[in-house]
Amino acid sequence: MRFLVISDIHANWYALEAVLADAAGAFDRIVCCGDLVGYNPHPARVIECIRQHCDSVIRGNHDKGVSGVDSLEWFNEVARAAALWTAANLESAELDYLRGLPKGPLQLDYFELCHGAPRDEDEYITNAREAAPSFAHLQLPLAFFGHTHLQGGFFSKHGRIGTVPQVSQRERELVIALEPDIVYMVNPGAVGQPRDGDPRAAYAIFDSDQKLVSLRRVDYPIQKTAEDIRKAGLPGVLSFRLFQGL
Repeated sequence: MRFLVISDIHANWYALEAVLADAAGAFDRIVCCGDLVGYNPHPARVIECIRQHCDSVIRGNHDKGVSGVDSLEWFNEVARAAALWTAANLESAELDYLRGLPKGPLQLDYFELCHGAPRDEDEYITNAREAAPSFAHLQLPLAFFGHTHLQGGFFSKHGRIGTVPQVSQRERELVIALEPDIVYMVNPGAVGQPRDGDPRAAYAIFDSDQKLVSLRRVDYPIQKTAEDIRKAGLPGVLSFRLFQGL
């Protein structure tokens, strides 16, 4: 079975569209680590696509904030403004869908899905020290997580923690062969708002038969998203970040 693994779409339709086109023919099922909405101007279109085509999806903190499951108190000014705009521009059925998304971790046949950490869906894991405690909470030897918008991840081998790199900006793909007796936590990266210095949309393909995880990057028309951000009246810094991958 081949899985398209996506996360942190953040209402960026053009990025999601590019990922789906780039991955066409390479997957059987789609799974998502959350944050369908927030920041960008296409929440309804993204929700509709995920509802129709995604087999398993868990909630992210922006999904909770926009739908009223959680408070926006901890959002920064820009994120809060985007969340309020999103909530005002979604139909009640779309908000209900976000409200009903399950909390991670979600255990599937071959791996687990988390938004943040396995022990706390809102916890950021950005380095090996932060990752170390999470391995004790995993039930399977592979988990996919998001939240940080940083492609790559971590592995634990006999208690020693190592890192999984992101795709080089000179390349489009990095293939990781999963080894026995090693536990992996892999972040496919953000589809809609990368923060690892690479503005290309990020995703992963997992082949459960071959035991391969392919981290991938694909270009998309950032200018079109930026123009729609401006037309929607969302904070201008959101379009700047897309070009910088920050």
